[in-house]
Formats: sequence, C-alpha cells, structure tokens
Amino acid sequence: MAKRELSVSFDIVREKNLEQLKLLNNVIFPIKYADEIYRQCMASGELTQLAYHNDVLVGAVAVRCEKQPNGKAKAYIAMLGVLAPYRSFGIGSKLLHRSLSMCFQDPNIEEAYAHVQVGNDEAVRFYQRQGFEVGETVRDYYKKLSPPDALTLSKKLVAPPC
Repeated sequence: MAKRELSVSFDIVREKNLEQLKLLNNVIFPIKYADEIYRQCMASGELTQLAYHNDVLVGAVAVRCEKQPNGKAKAYIAMLGVLAPYRSFGIGSKLLHRSLSMCFQDPNIEEAYAHVQVGNDEAVRFYQRQGFEVGETVRDYYKKLSPPDALTLSKKLVAPPC
C-alpha cells in the first residue's frame, strides 16, 4: 500500500502563533518549556519551523543558535515534535530538513545537536536516520522525568555540494 501524503504548509514562529506552539508542545512533550526557551527560538528566525495541515498546527521544530567561544555557533534543537495522528507522514523529517537548510546558510553554524531522553528509542532512531550520531549521556538532565538522563545526538554541518 502506498504511503499517503498530507498537504503541509510551513511557517516560522512569530508572536501571532507563539501560543499555538506552546499548546502543541504541552500536548506532545512531558515537560513544560520556559518562556525564555521560546524567546531564544523566536530570535533564531527561520531555524524554528512550524508545520500546518488544513491551517492546524500539527508539528514544530524549535531551534536556538548558541554562540561558541571560537566565534562559531551550534544549532540546538530544543524541541521537535509532531502530533501523534500526523506521525509517519514525513512531517518531522521535513521540519528538521527545513531547519537544517537554514543552518547551512549561516557559515558560522558548524553543528546541530539535541537531547533525547534515555529510553526514547523512537526519537533516537529518527535522529540517526537524519544523520545524527549518538554522543554522551548527560546524567540528571531532566529534573522532573524518569529516567532523568538524556542522550546527546549531533550532526556536523558541512555546506552541501553545489
């Protein structure tokens, strides 16, 4: 059976749709993100991407740009999620691809990385399919979750060939 396609449109996060992003994350994730995280992701412009199906927000990737001491930067994927009924349609992959494409346009961004709760094998496999590698385990990363540990997944960003 052929995989169904959903028509999806994309946008960036702005004041007008910030509350939608917060609601989406409250449904998808077991933790509540601080307003400061949202501000940082909004400040990163097009790195944060929203996915809509029939004008309903169904997924998002929120990324903040972290300056490094060497003058370069890393793109931190603070959250990437798609509502359960909309998974397996490639929306998460498209969101991540759009965000990483924006990273490639900034020659200072050398790497993208994310934290995934230990035991969230589905998320680890997703990132690995996107070319991310599992790195260190951060003990007690999540203060209110069990297990509290997180895996770091990262991907070196090199300019795509012309």
